[in-house]
Amino acid sequence: MDSATFTTTTRPSSSSSSSSYVLNFSNPTQKPRISSLSPASPRKSSIRIIHNRPISSCSAVTKAPLESTHPAPLQKLRRLASEFQALGDPADRLKHLLRRAALLPHLHPSKRLLSNRVMGCTAQVWLDLHLDGDGRVRVSADSDSDLTRGFLWCLLWVLDGASPEEVLELGTGDLSGLGVVGNSRVNTWHNVLVAIHKRTRAALAQREGRPRLHAFPSLVIAAQGIVAKGTYAEAQARYLFPDEAKVEELVNVLKEKKIGVVAHFYMDPEVQGVLTAAQKQWPHIHISDSLVMADSAVKMAEAGCEFIAVLGVDFMSENVRAILDQAGFEKVGVYRMSNERIGCSLAEAAANPAYMNYLKSASSSLPSLHVIYINTSLETKAHAHELVPTITCTSSNVVQTILQAFAQIPDLNIWYGPDSYMGANIAELFQQMAGMTDEEIAEIHPSHNRESIKSVLPRLHYYQDGACIVHDLFGHEVVSKIHELYSDAFLTAHFEVPGEMFSLAMEAKRRGMGVVGSTQNILDFIKLKVREALDRNVDENLQFILGTESGMVTSIVAAVRGLLGSVDLPSARANVKVEIVFPVSSDSVSRTSSNSLQSPSSIEGGDAFKLSVIPGVTSGEGCSIHGGCASCPYMKMNSLSSLLKVCNHLPDEMHLLSSYTAGRFNSQTPQGKSVADVGCEPILHMRHFQASRKLSEKLVNQILQNNPR
Repeated sequence: MDSATFTTTTRPSSSSSSSSYVLNFSNPTQKPRISSLSPASPRKSSIRIIHNRPISSCSAVTKAPLESTHPAPLQKLRRLASEFQALGDPADRLKHLLRRAALLPHLHPSKRLLSNRVMGCTAQVWLDLHLDGDGRVRVSADSDSDLTRGFLWCLLWVLDGASPEEVLELGTGDLSGLGVVGNSRVNTWHNVLVAIHKRTRAALAQREGRPRLHAFPSLVIAAQGIVAKGTYAEAQARYLFPDEAKVEELVNVLKEKKIGVVAHFYMDPEVQGVLTAAQKQWPHIHISDSLVMADSAVKMAEAGCEFIAVLGVDFMSENVRAILDQAGFEKVGVYRMSNERIGCSLAEAAANPAYMNYLKSASSSLPSLHVIYINTSLETKAHAHELVPTITCTSSNVVQTILQAFAQIPDLNIWYGPDSYMGANIAELFQQMAGMTDEEIAEIHPSHNRESIKSVLPRLHYYQDGACIVHDLFGHEVVSKIHELYSDAFLTAHFEVPGEMFSLAMEAKRRGMGVVGSTQNILDFIKLKVREALDRNVDENLQFILGTESGMVTSIVAAVRGLLGSVDLPSARANVKVEIVFPVSSDSVSRTSSNSLQSPSSIEGGDAFKLSVIPGVTSGEGCSIHGGCASCPYMKMNSLSSLLKVCNHLPDEMHLLSSYTAGRFNSQTPQGKSVADVGCEPILHMRHFQASRKLSEKLVNQILQNNPR
């Protein structure tokens, strides 16, 4: 599976924005008139400044003390832009920036604290901010890089002495079109400004006597150990010590009966702890997203496994069964972890008659392609494919799948479903792309440009009545709290989150501070940022907002601990701490098993590296309508006791596990075809796309002939 399938530019400029604005001045003191060039995109991300007459150099203004006058930041910003834009040679701009750096006073050592560091900057940046007696913002900053100090001088010259309202009104987009010196350090501008905004809001709240918001629960990972902050995190940390007897019991039965285990990232935390420890003794255990689960099962069958235990929801075990059959492993048994149905809100949305009615509308708009999320049943895929030619997608490859289909088939209509939030987020992303330059769009997909993107917008449709119950609750209250308390942190978000969370994460992504995508994309992003911090070899506190199901933290912590404990690191390595924040409501706390007796709040030193798991809560608890959902109740039906029960009863000669079997589909489609055969075809179309980056000739013919079978 692709670890990342689309990117948006991390080098904002006046030509790279999702929308563009022009500031028109008839004279230096006139308030600017702002006119949007892209009304479809709500977020301002760049400015172009048009001057009708020369403006005096900002360097002359600095001779007067800032306390004497308080010109508006936007006015000072245009003076700054004029000064640098008057220097046509980039080398001259660089020299000018370095001269500005020499004017920046160094921070006192008492202010160069780790707590004052700004995340996301190439160099080390320290920031100190307070409100003076008149309620104006007083900000100072420093860096270990002269180039960055030049950026800081410019930013502080614009903002120091301004009112809190003026500071908060200045957006990152207002900085994008300055063209001070290339784009290599542009994220420094943006991330420092975001940090200034956060500290300004906090100082203003303190001055007004408003109570501080409670922080989200979190886990802090360091080489010395792991610390849980908040009751929710403590409840999770109780599973840091997997039961060694259960690990041994599981390993013995897996080896004896040649059982492979494929498990989703979101499964029960106790199971993750035991499986993570068991992996060291039995290689046929794999924890991943839904698509890779089936691929791993095939590899296990090829290695001689006679049974596959699937820890996930029912559509995952269906897919594993079908893919094994397609690969010629019909005799390999596939087992679920419950004798009850393990559902999925997205799969259920697609099984609703309303979804088939949606596709019937699609079948009358030719040519059409149905792009269906993999989180649906095989039966749904089969029935859909008979109505409209269908290809499966994942959150990693959905954007590239859609762009390639539009590029490959003229006048194509695409119908995406069933996840309404993901559909809306895809549409929003394409709206943003319509405001990019052709070069930037080509970086995302080489066959597209601004005109082609604009032309496909009316032909992209998405279902509007389906959502994941976990990601559905990353709504307004959670987003508001993230914006207030964590705007300067790294933000990760699954592609299934609601639009507000998506927009926040995309804004962070443009600053190099976020990722939007699949669970694997999130994991890869966190690992990348930790590696970068270790390479810099300076003390750092990295903070990540986990915008997906809390069970994902197990794999994240395992990966981070592996990086922090790497033998390749220098002996005099810096102290890097990684905080994983769970954006859930304070009442999203569950009571854990009484069997977990160890103190969770702090695990010291080398003991942490003997541990095997960081969990989520059990039994589907941890959800709150007031601000987030911690875990999927369906995924938590995969218990350790069920896994051991299934394994111990194999082979099932007494037919005691018939209700646990991932059975084959013997039913027929409305056209009398095998559900298993027809339902697998959209998956095979996706596999062809992943291998070749093009739609298969068979699928193209089905679309053009309007005959899926």
